[in-house]
Amino acid sequence: MSFQSILFERTEDSLKKETLAAPVFFVDLNLNQIIDAITIGKDEYDLKPFFNTPLNDIDAIKYRHEIMQDLENKTLFEHIKSFSQKMRIMREHIAKVEKLYYKYQKESWFLDAVEIYCDAITSLVHDLSLAELRSRGFLAFREYLANYANSDRFTSLLAETKELKADLSSVNYCLLIKGNSIKVRKYASEIDYSIDVEETFEKFKQGAVKDYRVEFSTWPDMNHVEAKVLDLVGQLYPDTFLNLDNYRAENGEYLDETMAVFDREIQFYLAYLEYVAKFKRAELKFCYPRISNEGKEVYNYEGFDLALANKLITQHNSSIVSNDFHLQDKERIFVVSGPNQGGKTTFARTFGQLHYLASLGCPVPGREAQLFLFDRLFTHFEKEENIKNLSGKLQDELIRIHAILNQATSNSIIIMNEIFTSTTLKDAVFLGKKVIEKIIQLDLLCVYVTFIDELASISEKTVSLVSTIVPENPALRTYKIVRRPADGLSYALSIAEKYQLTYDCLKERIK
Repeated sequence: MSFQSILFERTEDSLKKETLAAPVFFVDLNLNQIIDAITIGKDEYDLKPFFNTPLNDIDAIKYRHEIMQDLENKTLFEHIKSFSQKMRIMREHIAKVEKLYYKYQKESWFLDAVEIYCDAITSLVHDLSLAELRSRGFLAFREYLANYANSDRFTSLLAETKELKADLSSVNYCLLIKGNSIKVRKYASEIDYSIDVEETFEKFKQGAVKDYRVEFSTWPDMNHVEAKVLDLVGQLYPDTFLNLDNYRAENGEYLDETMAVFDREIQFYLAYLEYVAKFKRAELKFCYPRISNEGKEVYNYEGFDLALANKLITQHNSSIVSNDFHLQDKERIFVVSGPNQGGKTTFARTFGQLHYLASLGCPVPGREAQLFLFDRLFTHFEKEENIKNLSGKLQDELIRIHAILNQATSNSIIIMNEIFTSTTLKDAVFLGKKVIEKIIQLDLLCVYVTFIDELASISEKTVSLVSTIVPENPALRTYKIVRRPADGLSYALSIAEKYQLTYDCLKERIK
């Protein structure tokens, strides 16, 4: 079993330079907020390119599912985190080496960095040897790691590091300080009487006294006096310090490239699972969706908007509403209508988020899901009119929609939210029907949020979803989206009555 990458089983699936930027639909779907929250505190790993790049192969997605499921084992998760922490400390040491000035101190910090690296490798070998692994990725990595740890390259590095650390730990010396001069000589087994002195004078101690002992700085940088002392010590132990010089020169390329890449790539899984954990603690459900690239039957039960949930989860008395959806047989388009502020846009974002996160190989919000592996995902959300643009808002919308429909294929997903609001109802109905007819012709998946109820029953490929209200109080929203015919109610009159803003109420108050 050949190990390539913990993220990509095949090299052809790996990142391409042109895919590193965030997709244009991230802002509309609030995916930018989700990715920011997942990657916060992990800037050193540059994880966003991984989250910006969807997979286009079902087996590549299953490869990541398997690894995610292995990492749900808390013991394995902690072992990988421990390895990552050691690698981080190693990098901090190497970064410090570049900032230090004195030669022997730089070499000592480099030696410590390699020692931490060797410990990280040997510990991980031991931990993975005891782990019950099922994923192709981890099984292949464990084999690679074992072979690397047994290679001449690593075993000689480990032995040389241990030997040099032992030699340095045996270096003992004395400082003879007189006035402004310091003499350095080898330690000659002098007896340390400090304990005896303290015990002798303990009986004369009366209460708290001033401590005259000098506190040495713990700051890693040396001053020129310390550096000179170290130079003199080096002259007393020339062989040991010569080995220290040679060690750094010979082991500058100690870090195995595959291990360095693994350390970065594994953070994709750790970051996402840590992010998901807080939602699971709030008893929200996540699942590994079934992925299809042929049949377009899709469903999700108890799904929710991850970006919105991330905001609400920290607020007391804020409930997170989940929704279900399904498309079957010839159904392709959700037409979502209902009162304003009822959760329609949130539902549309949820649909897009679910499909995008699924394309990354991540578990998605919901108890159970089957989702479609799209080739491209398009969004069209209402934007403010640009006064610098000579075209009007309607023309700008038509240009954007035309571009989307020209690029979309039968394997694409389109999410449209409240379009054609700047024109008359008659024109909006006409244009909306034309857009849906084109989408039906393309036979792609779509969510169409609209105030035009007539669009919900154009074809057998359209499914009407309606945002609901509290029946006894139409001013209150449930944020539940249900599958039922559009009812054409705006609920404006009910809301006006609730707040005594109807014509009759206002007339009576004026009197």
